Amino acid sequence: MNTNSTAALSYDNMNDAHPLYVRSPSGRYRPATDDQILAAGRVAAESLIATDDAMSQPGRVAKFFQSKLSGLGHECAAFLYLDSQLKPIRYIEQATGTLSHASIYPREIVKTALRLNAAALVMAHNHPSGIAEPSPADINMTRQLKQALALIDVRVLDHIIVAATDTTSLAERGQV
Repeated sequence: MNTNSTAALSYDNMNDAHPLYVRSPSGRYRPATDDQILAAGRVAAESLIATDDAMSQPGRVAKFFQSKLSGLGHECAAFLYLDSQLKPIRYIEQATGTLSHASIYPREIVKTALRLNAAALVMAHNHPSGIAEPSPADINMTRQLKQALALIDVRVLDHIIVAATDTTSLAERGQV
């Protein structure tokens, strides 16, 4: 378990505003900042993906990525690498960028897939604008990545666009 100040959250049931508190290293409690709450949520999101379950529920995978990526002020591309039974091997945030762009290099994704012995992956990235609509660049990147990974027999199952309160699955749209 992480020993930083976000590790101990508590809930004040006596207050109508329902603030969250963090415990400092000295043991004192103070109201949590938005960043601390989001960080704790990202840690808690790990429970949405069990390492012994196949990723056969697209909605659960989308919620996982939304928990990890929504609320970030910059674009971040993340990958969930899966084994041949579609069970998670590892979640990796492989590209962070600016407000409107994160550079994804297919070569690096291929190298990681080979290193992890992955058979498939699900990609996601966030749109800080709050709009979960894929851009032409998003669709083009998905095609390029799918082609590169096909050369090493790794399937791209989905590319999920994450916004603050919404997600869009390119697989559901037939664009993967």
